[in-house]
Amino acid sequence: MKPKKNPKFEIGRNSSLYFAIGLNVMLFLSWRALEHKTYDKSEIDLGIVNITEEAEEDVLVIKVNTSPPPPPPVTIQESIQIVEDVEEIEETIIESTETNQEEAIEERVIEVSDVQVEEVEEEVEVPFTTIEDVPVFPGCEGLSKVEVKECFQMKIQEHVRKHFKYPQAALDLGIQGRVSVIFVIDSQGVVTDIRSRGPDRILESEAERIIGLLPKMAPGKQRGKAVKVAYALPILFKFQES
Repeated sequence: MKPKKNPKFEIGRNSSLYFAIGLNVMLFLSWRALEHKTYDKSEIDLGIVNITEEAEEDVLVIKVNTSPPPPPPVTIQESIQIVEDVEEIEETIIESTETNQEEAIEERVIEVSDVQVEEVEEEVEVPFTTIEDVPVFPGCEGLSKVEVKECFQMKIQEHVRKHFKYPQAALDLGIQGRVSVIFVIDSQGVVTDIRSRGPDRILESEAERIIGLLPKMAPGKQRGKAVKVAYALPILFKFQES
């Protein structure tokens, strides 16, 4: 039995090929449609370009009066004149000052009497507790050594109470404490080298001010010679809270 359709004219045989070709054609057309650009002519403003000639600026030319160049240096021509050597010149002979082994060396013996020794007097500083004769405070004259020492300490305490003044800055800040003061009574009886150590510089300055007001005294003596005497004194700064 023969088939009714001719196999050469079967449409579905190459359908996959036709589908692939048609799909590629549609993809190409879609891509071109997406890439196509349009412009709205009504919104394009080309504007007006005015071209003007640039004005040439006048350049100010300043003329400077320059001095003419200096003249070339004058060349000096030296003339050499040959003079006959007529006068005889005596040559100066320089003798050597170096010595040799044949010459004797003069030995110089220095005697003890030729050496001069200068005595340097050094001031000794002695603590108040070990000094033989303590400094005499004005008003303590004519007493024994023990009484002079006790009178000195009493006069120092009276002096501190008389000139004591609590600094207002320390009161405002609430600063109080003990200040240790060390000073020296030199060989002339003058108070020097005042040093202090305390809780604050305000109190230290006040303590140094009080000690600086001490009067001149009779100097302390060690073996009958006036020497420096070091003395330490504590001063207590304390206020009562109301």
